[in-house]
Parts: sequence; C-alpha cells; structure tokens
Amino acid sequence: MKKIIIILISILIVSVIAGGATIWYLMQQPLYKPGIVRAGENLRASLEPPEQPENSPMWRVEADIDLLHFAEGEGRNVLIVHGGPGMPYLKPWPGLTPLTGSYRFHYYDQRGCGQSTRPFDTFASTNYYQNMTTLEQTLGLGAQIADIERIRRLLGDEKLILIGHSWGGFLASLYAAEFPEHVEALILVSPADVLVMPQPSGGLFELVKQRLPAEKQTDFNAFLAEYLNFGDIFTKSEADLIALNQEFGQYYLATVDSPLPQQGRPGGWMVHAMYFSMGQRHDYREPLRAVTVPVLVIHGAKDLQPEEVTRLYAETLPNARFQIIENAGHFSFLEQPDLFAQTVSEFLADLP
Repeated sequence: MKKIIIILISILIVSVIAGGATIWYLMQQPLYKPGIVRAGENLRASLEPPEQPENSPMWRVEADIDLLHFAEGEGRNVLIVHGGPGMPYLKPWPGLTPLTGSYRFHYYDQRGCGQSTRPFDTFASTNYYQNMTTLEQTLGLGAQIADIERIRRLLGDEKLILIGHSWGGFLASLYAAEFPEHVEALILVSPADVLVMPQPSGGLFELVKQRLPAEKQTDFNAFLAEYLNFGDIFTKSEADLIALNQEFGQYYLATVDSPLPQQGRPGGWMVHAMYFSMGQRHDYREPLRAVTVPVLVIHGAKDLQPEEVTRLYAETLPNARFQIIENAGHFSFLEQPDLFAQTVSEFLADLP
C-alpha cells in the first residue's frame, strides 16, 4: 500500500511539473504569425463586415463585436490606432486638429477595451489551452488586424493612411505587412518596444522599474509577480484585469513628468490576449521589410522609451524617415501639438 501511495504521489508531481512546463512553453511561442489574417486563418468571422446598425456610433465588425468610433475633420480619411494595449482616447489629438481642414481623422476603441465589445467576463472552463486559444482568437493580434481591414472596407477606401501610437504603431505596422496593397502611408508615433522579443532594452516593465523611487520597488515587484502570473490567469475576471492594468498605469505615471491624454476604460482580457499572441520570443522585422509605402517614425526626445527602440522601426521599414520632436515624451501629439502637426502635415504633403 505504501508503495502504491508513493507511486501515485510521484505521478502527481510529474503531472504538475509537466503542466507547468507546458504553460511555460506555450508562453514562449507566438500564436500570431504575420500572414495568417490575409490567409483567413484563426479568425472568428469573415473580413467582410456585417450589416451595420442604423444611427449608431458603433462599427459592427463581427455579428457580436461592435467598436465605438468618432471622427474629426473633413477630407481624406485617416485611421488612428490607439496604444496601450487597451488604452483608447476620449478626445481627438490636439496635434491633428490643425489638419482637420484636409483630413478626416477616425478614432476607435479596439475590441475588448473602452466602450467597444468586451466578449469575456470570466472563463468557466479549466482547460488552459482551450481558454488561451479562444481568448487569443477573439481579442488577440489577428483579430485586431482583421478589424483594421474591416474598417477600411467600411470607410470605402482602397488604401488607408494609418497613424499608430505606441502599441498602435506596432499594430498598424503588422497590418501593413499583411495588407501592403491597402496602405498609402504609415505614421508611427513612439511605436512600442515589441517588434523583437526579448527586448534588448529590457522592455517597458524594466524601464519603469529602473525609474521608480526605492520606496516603490517592493510593491512594484509584488505587482509584477501578480500581473505576470499566467499560470492562474484564467481564475481572474475582466474587472480583476482592468484593475491590474490601471495599477500599472499608476506606476508608469510615477516615472514620467509629461501629461497623458484623456483615455477611456482600459482593456482587461484584451491586454493579456496580446501577450499570448506575441509570446515571449519573436522577431517580426522580416515581414516589415517588405512594406515599401512611405513611413514617418516620430520619437519624443524625452520619451521613457529609448530612441534606439523607436529607430528600430525606421531601420526596418525600407521607405521610412525618422523625426525627433524636442521637449516631448511619449505623447508628442499632446505635448508639442504645433510641432507635431507641422511634422505630420509636411510628410502627408509629400505623398504621391
């Protein structure tokens, strides 16, 4: 009997170790691979948007997914892809307002954040792999890129001008890699340090940690342990994850001295879906090298994000120009709106 108990305990230990190893392996691998959206793989619905609701501020991109949107200006359509992930804007950018006589700037809340559809509250299943793949397919990179293509079709434009900020710069770049024939130009404002992972800079969490005062270090380490605990992720709720993302925002604010734009309710599950999409090891530079449209990459001289991180996009995209905006941080369109408007206006004026 004693021998049987020992055997059973040994089996249990091996199973736990194997389960942990499986989660570790899955977290290493990116679930998103450039080209899958164009091929129609891992999508919940067609790239053709469904019938639209009448007199609604929402774009319907799938039968059960609506995206809040608003616009400012008249003229050529320009789509703004917000950062975060999961941090939409409540108001138009001051740095684009001077251009509204010639361009119509469209802002939207990406699925899973702001006032757009949030498909999940909690996960009842204990099947980790099933939960992970369902979450990633519904809210991950592929779904977000597919939404940009659906929005293009809703706007009726053969080619889009895209402006992506921070995480949105990364997302807009991936869309251009998937659908280069449908992009006229890209403007990337402080694009996120996730083009290559692991990041040479150490990534945003490390940069924040380096700048936090000593008295906040212990609390931040405890926060990161909870935030990055993917083993228990599916025991959490949307509200739990929103609270964690808001908490990180407070740590970030403690490390910068620049203002932030008014932003909508942050994402919950959407943010962690992005982590599953990217994994911990990827290099998305090669697909971007095939994007030959004109690109403007903007970096704020006072940004917490190192200049070399932003330059990586300019060095990767073959037809890119790099512009530093002085006396600005991560939100140059808010901190130096006149200079930002001039920089963007001159770039757009040069388009064929």
